[in-house]
Amino acid sequence: MVVNTSALIIVIGYLVGMLIVGYIVGKLKIKGAEDYMLAGRRMGIFMVAFSLSANNIGGGCTTGLAQKAFGSWGMSAMWYVLAASIAMIPLAYFAPKIRKTMAVTIPEVVGRRFGKFSAGFTAVLNCLALFCLTSSQVAASGSVVATLTGMNVKLCMIIAGIVIILYTTFGGMIADQISDMVQFLIILVGLAIATPIVISACGGWAAINAKLPAGQTSFTKIGWAYIIGYIFNYFCTFLSGPEMVSRFETAKDEKTAKKASLVSAVLMAAMAAFPTLLGLAALAMKDSIPNLLANGSNAMMAVTQAYAPTLITGIISAAIISATMSSADSNLLCMSTMIINDLYKPYVNKDLDGMKEVWATRWCNVICCAVAMVISFASIPITTMNTFAFGIRCAGPFAAYGLGLVVTRATKNSGLISIITGTVGFIFWQILSTKGVKITSYLMPVVFGCLVSVITFYIVNAIEWKKGVAAAPSAFEAEK
Repeated sequence: MVVNTSALIIVIGYLVGMLIVGYIVGKLKIKGAEDYMLAGRRMGIFMVAFSLSANNIGGGCTTGLAQKAFGSWGMSAMWYVLAASIAMIPLAYFAPKIRKTMAVTIPEVVGRRFGKFSAGFTAVLNCLALFCLTSSQVAASGSVVATLTGMNVKLCMIIAGIVIILYTTFGGMIADQISDMVQFLIILVGLAIATPIVISACGGWAAINAKLPAGQTSFTKIGWAYIIGYIFNYFCTFLSGPEMVSRFETAKDEKTAKKASLVSAVLMAAMAAFPTLLGLAALAMKDSIPNLLANGSNAMMAVTQAYAPTLITGIISAAIISATMSSADSNLLCMSTMIINDLYKPYVNKDLDGMKEVWATRWCNVICCAVAMVISFASIPITTMNTFAFGIRCAGPFAAYGLGLVVTRATKNSGLISIITGTVGFIFWQILSTKGVKITSYLMPVVFGCLVSVITFYIVNAIEWKKGVAAAPSAFEAEK
């Protein structure tokens, strides 16, 4: 195997830079649990917006997007990212309310409104999901390193896991957001430079278009049912996703959280075209690109290596690995925060606070990432783990958390029961989807679970409002 030396040097430089940033931030900025878990709640619009965007623009929205464009989706693959961008717009309505809670985690808010059991159940669902997501990101990061170096994949997973552990443990949320900003800029600028270079080297867009199969340039090839389904899917997973919620909680005030959501929508929309165009270029030139896999899984890297300067290829390689590792440290930090804040403190040690809480969270990072690394060795398909993770953490708590912020009269039972029914609904729909039932292609399992959760939430409330049942306590700390 030929090692891409330039790409490898850039990747190593990025990883070393991550460790340095994490160490410096840990020494100078971390004074307590709020600094470590929520960046002291002092982040501005662009820092929050870049962090929100970086958490969504990972391997699936870069190499995965190019693969979809190379395959049956064609130009309509852009909707894979545009749908996420559109979903950020209604999320801007909830962002100030999320910030107003002054909470640390989703289970904390659910617990305020619907009781300790609801909080614990939500925390378990989220931690289970975050274990899967961390494992899949460690596996993805290790695969990229292995591709660049030719080393054993499992050894590369260990290396990636160690870097993730050290970086996250040192710097917490502040270092995480700095990394997110750098990572997003690297991949946006790198792709913005690489795409026109590749298209020009292929003979221009007219030449590429002439070699593409009929219908491949249709913007709506996948159909409006899929497009609308993806928009709902992203909105559901964003509103009840711990990485997204934690970013809003880091904003310096409620207006900043709202504006950051809208800026993030623009940033993600800007990303949609580049991987798509590179995927189409790879399809058009497939007969002249060495090492291009038949399924197009390496379409973006293969076409870039063939038609762009080595430096650009190196930047994109660094961007891809930084994207996966940035998602990994976000997942890891959210998981450790929930374990300490929503499980350990309520049930084991209520007096844990200050730097003791920081150190407990750091040790939790080490243990959780070590377990995630072991899971990653099992070679479970990344898409399988991610699909399960996003559904199991979002479907049940969706109504209890999201509607719990806006429906002031909601009763305690409406939240608890909706968490249970939403989770069961997701599992049921997921089983149907594995059996090839056609309707599951248009209504994704996580969306179905969220829908069941919402319907249950309102039915229980309607029944209990008629009975005169009192409203659950407020979700907002200032109103308790």
